Amino acid sequence: MESASPSRRGFLRGRVRAAAPAPRPPWAREERDFISSCTRCDACIDACPTAILVRADGGFPAVDFSRGECTFCGDCVTHCAPRALLRPAEGDAPWSFKASIGQACLAAAGVECRVCGETCPAGAIRFRPRIGGVALPQLEAEACTGCGACFAPCPTRAIVVQAPVECDVPTESEQ
Repeated sequence: MESASPSRRGFLRGRVRAAAPAPRPPWAREERDFISSCTRCDACIDACPTAILVRADGGFPAVDFSRGECTFCGDCVTHCAPRALLRPAEGDAPWSFKASIGQACLAAAGVECRVCGETCPAGAIRFRPRIGGVALPQLEAEACTGCGACFAPCPTRAIVVQAPVECDVPTESEQ
């Protein structure tokens, strides 16, 4: 995770936010409840067949998409005795993570690359043809499960998988 580097103006005006918590395993409870109920036993980490769960700050489990993707098998939930991970009703999303493609994308620079689309199991990344240029990736947010399959194979790390970020729009008095 990257730490925020606030501008001087933002710092002086009190617009500094705490760093976002590490991405928790699928079906994790709200952060406060997760922290209070997780015993840091590592059962979920040991149960993960794709080995993307790691010990993070404070010894709590977190997702590391550089190690692979989440298949949403539910093994982490099954092995979580303290119930910090709870699988709700069938069909509920395991988390709110979504992928986004940044400017470092090779296709945006005119280099043919379709790795992200080829690895996306949900088919959420498609390529829009351009006349006289390489096809550009287009991410369909509704189809994206946030599994992270596109993250590790991206040669330029142009893809970020995270929970949606709320934007602060400054009011006229703050500008």
